[in-house]
Amino acid sequence: MSAFVIDAFEFSRLKERREGDVPVVSMARLAAETVNTSASLHWSLQGGSDTLNHPQLIMSVSGSVELMCQRCMMPLKFAIESESILILAKDEERADEIDALLADDSIDVIVGSKTLNVLELIEDEALLALPLAPKHDVCPDNAALNDLMVTKKPSPFDVLKGMK
Repeated sequence: MSAFVIDAFEFSRLKERREGDVPVVSMARLAAETVNTSASLHWSLQGGSDTLNHPQLIMSVSGSVELMCQRCMMPLKFAIESESILILAKDEERADEIDALLADDSIDVIVGSKTLNVLELIEDEALLALPLAPKHDVCPDNAALNDLMVTKKPSPFDVLKGMK
């Protein structure tokens, strides 16, 4: 994955906004989870600050990827629609303080840097949106499975009953 690096604190201070599309194939961890890597994800990143004047980034990622259904082992189209608020801290200690102060599970506190790789943030956001065990609501081709269930082999015990 080629790096797209920003100074996270300056980006937030200047309230910058960037957006674009990134191919799934360029994100190794996400590509490993998908069946087809030809898709791309749309992303946007908005800088700013929260009500307590902490620098923050608002990251959104959307698109569709194909995962493997864990029930029928066929491709499953999965829509990613994710948005996160990321509060920036100077170091881990400050991140823990801010996290305790906010006490809000919908907001993540991360350690910001002058060399924050945006593509890694996009990939992390997409991975967090994926289900642990993707499954179709109704698997598309259950015909083979239904045929196996309908065509029962005769039980060996039934054969023995017939010998009496």
